[in-house]
Amino acid sequence: MGTPAESALKRARLEKNLTLEEAVALLNAITGGTSDTSQLSAWESGRRRTGLRNRRGLCDLYDKPGDLLFAHQDGQYGVARALHHAQGTLVTRWADLVEAMTSVVTGAREHLVVTGSRSREKEYLDAIETAVAQNPDLVHTRVLYGPPRHQELAEHLTRLMALRNPAERRNGVRTLSVGIVDRGATLERFFVASEKQAVVPLPSLHSADGFDCGIVLDGEAAAGLVHHGREACAAARLLGTIRDVRDLPVRRR
Repeated sequence: MGTPAESALKRARLEKNLTLEEAVALLNAITGGTSDTSQLSAWESGRRRTGLRNRRGLCDLYDKPGDLLFAHQDGQYGVARALHHAQGTLVTRWADLVEAMTSVVTGAREHLVVTGSRSREKEYLDAIETAVAQNPDLVHTRVLYGPPRHQELAEHLTRLMALRNPAERRNGVRTLSVGIVDRGATLERFFVASEKQAVVPLPSLHSADGFDCGIVLDGEAAAGLVHHGREACAAARLLGTIRDVRDLPVRRR
């Protein structure tokens, strides 16, 4: 019997006599994803809300219904409501936007998630490479929505692959994941998020393809975007080598 503080999701794992590491390995074998022990622990405690694909995988793994396994998550605010109720700070100048995005990168210690295929600001991209090079424990996730729009981004991704091998793990965790979502009807998402802060760039009023302002978010909202980005990457096609990146076309307007 679990203690009252244990969620049904955690009790289901313990009933199977599985460690976090064993459960994650079995889950990834079912889903084809890249979840790790920190995510599973957060799902079990209710600090994070499990995405649809991993919910299905966990139901299969534990042979239990989702309304039982995830009741502790669905009864709380969850990521979506946390973002809905978040209080953000608006930045309205291009220079301030780049500075805010770069600040998120330099402040990241555990997770750094970046989404979108249009980055090309040298200061910002250099900061990402420096963070990856200087902090081997930083888990960096990049989600592309279609091929890169600019040569600067394609070259940045190549340098990231040279800094870290996506196939390697540190303390059992993949610390570099680059995934690409085939656009189709999927809307491109733009944000940079760490465990403490995030910036969501907003389209420019003057250019359909540009960004010159954005929203700065803290706390739960930032952590929620980290979770969202990692779930998006788990569902994307992973790029595992420099050759994979170099084979991407640079998709200009």
